[in-house]
Amino acid sequence: MRGTGRFPLRAVADLFIERQQLDRPRGRRLTAANLMRFAEAAGGIQLDSINVVERAHLLTLWSRFGAFDRRTLDRLIYDRRVLFEYWAHAACLVSTRDLAAWRRAMLDYSIKHRGWSDWLQHNRRVVRDVEAAIADRGPLSNADFADSRTERGTSGWWNWKPAAHALDYLWMTGRILVHSRNGFQKRYDVADRVLPQAATVEPLTAADFRRWHLAKALAAMGAATEMDLRLYLTFPRFGASERRRMLERALARREVVEIAVEGDSARWFVRAADLRALERTASRRTSHVGATFLSPFDSFLWHRGRTLRLFGFDYRIEVYTPAAKRRFGYYTLPILCDGRLVGRVDLKHHRAEGRLELRHVAFEAGLPEAESAIAGTVESARSLATLLAAPDVSIDRVTPSRLAAALRRALVAVPSPKVRTPANPQT
Repeated sequence: MRGTGRFPLRAVADLFIERQQLDRPRGRRLTAANLMRFAEAAGGIQLDSINVVERAHLLTLWSRFGAFDRRTLDRLIYDRRVLFEYWAHAACLVSTRDLAAWRRAMLDYSIKHRGWSDWLQHNRRVVRDVEAAIADRGPLSNADFADSRTERGTSGWWNWKPAAHALDYLWMTGRILVHSRNGFQKRYDVADRVLPQAATVEPLTAADFRRWHLAKALAAMGAATEMDLRLYLTFPRFGASERRRMLERALARREVVEIAVEGDSARWFVRAADLRALERTASRRTSHVGATFLSPFDSFLWHRGRTLRLFGFDYRIEVYTPAAKRRFGYYTLPILCDGRLVGRVDLKHHRAEGRLELRHVAFEAGLPEAESAIAGTVESARSLATLLAAPDVSIDRVTPSRLAAALRRALVAVPSPKVRTPANPQT
């Protein structure tokens, strides 16, 4: 089904911001309903172990909810089970209401993921023993299993100890789930002890799962190209021909509409249910107000080529770049201000000192509204420092240097906000 008219790229970008719940950055309250709503809207909240500032999922949630009470978050995830851990784009927190869909992915993984076949032929007993140990003693972590097969001094996937392989296989197939974490170390338990409904929920059919997966990714982006769809929810992987068939069937069912986007020759797609929302963004000026920093692993940045195309912002994380070749810093976070990506900030959390260091604040060239960008950067830094319990915030290098004095003056003038704790986080 072909949509009518052409849409400006700005409208596509604005709708993407809304769908990622960044139209009011740091403006929502962390409650069970809001947390589940965001996980469903984004498709997943990525987890990552890099801890230069804070864990990735905490930064992503802070970008939407501001400085929140971490005990509230832990209760919602590990007591209330509002979310559970599975593989969506990468390792993610996903909504428990999406369990039926992910159960299909788990079942398919157990019979279709051929990469495990050779390993399973030689290690089925390990899988049985690990699963039995968890059923008998769980929850258990990787550290609870002795490793007598790994040679000292070796590294790499093929030397990962057999119990760790077994845990990963059992998790991906849904026979165990993440029960809790000790620090960042996962503790696993039998699936139906983590989520009792796992034993009775009816998985989606293969066809319904493909429809769900396509609709989930399209809804999260608002409008997308085939490349966007391939690089957003990357699990499970669908081949190019299969994804094209999924799109053509959705077009034939009139669930998806093909549209034209000004200045872009690619095929763009939008859910029929979202066409009016796109028309609405096209007919008004950008109305997004507020600022935040974005984790490098935020779903807003999952496809960096899309970020460049929609916002003219060429973002790369430089953690893996040799120091001499870094342009902006080791761990840079984009700065979102009033619906635009206005710069990036290289951050370092000095935990022992209680200090958040802005090692390099680099605003984009030709910044039209420096005053709002400065104010948004400072407010975001103060809010993040509150989340981190880091009362001291310092600024080092600023690009362009002519904005350094104004940025430092603003930092002195803006106080740190208080952590917002909902009276009833259950709602």
